[in-house]
Amino acid sequence: MAKFGTHLLDKALSARLLRKWARRAQKAKDVPLDRLRKQSRDAWALKAHLDSVIHVAEERLSLPMVGSKKFFKPHNADWSWRPALWRGPLPVPGLSSVKTKATLGEEVTVFHDCALSEMGIRQLRNLREADLAPYGLRLDVFRFDGSFLSIVLDLPDDCVNGLKRTHLLRMSAIVEMEKPIEIFARLNIRHGPNTEQIVRELPLDQPDVMVEFDLAYSTMNEKRVEKAWIDLIFEGPEMNEIVLRDLTFSRRPRAQL
Repeated sequence: MAKFGTHLLDKALSARLLRKWARRAQKAKDVPLDRLRKQSRDAWALKAHLDSVIHVAEERLSLPMVGSKKFFKPHNADWSWRPALWRGPLPVPGLSSVKTKATLGEEVTVFHDCALSEMGIRQLRNLREADLAPYGLRLDVFRFDGSFLSIVLDLPDDCVNGLKRTHLLRMSAIVEMEKPIEIFARLNIRHGPNTEQIVRELPLDQPDVMVEFDLAYSTMNEKRVEKAWIDLIFEGPEMNEIVLRDLTFSRRPRAQL
């Protein structure tokens, strides 16, 4: 109740202050010069604070909204998802000298076989007007003496619930790199004692990167699906900065022929 009363008081004071400066603006041509000089100093002091509020507000309000789930989905999609790392801030935003099996958040795990890790991984805030995802993921790789580097992303239970061989699973990404490399996406689906794997190369020559996994060509046992995850595999990542500005997934039934 006290908080509600304070809010009403602040609102009343703001309205009063606004009326006060509106009156001063109307009478500025007629007031004595000494009073006008004082009002001018007060106005400039107030303007500095107002300009600061407007600048910060315009900057923050122009950023993608934290928690945003907005992205393109096929019209008949029955499931869609943007991982938490691209939606909101993580408690630990980054790691240096990343060890294999290190995790960032609850969904992302890094795997490599380097003897000496000279890489870092960090969540960053997207600032571009074109970005729909509030956050992105930056991978900095310096000397790389290993044979593989991958980021593993666990797909949620909603993805595998009701998953059938008639489904198409789409992965869309916005990728930036200092120098071009090959990136592969491998879908893994555990069904009973077996794991189905489908590999697609990301078409990085396109501004909006998208690959689809057609489960019709798999041998997946629909009745025994337990878990699914994605491996993002980076070929020759040495001395490179790779930024995943966005990463989203959707699922839809394929057209019946």
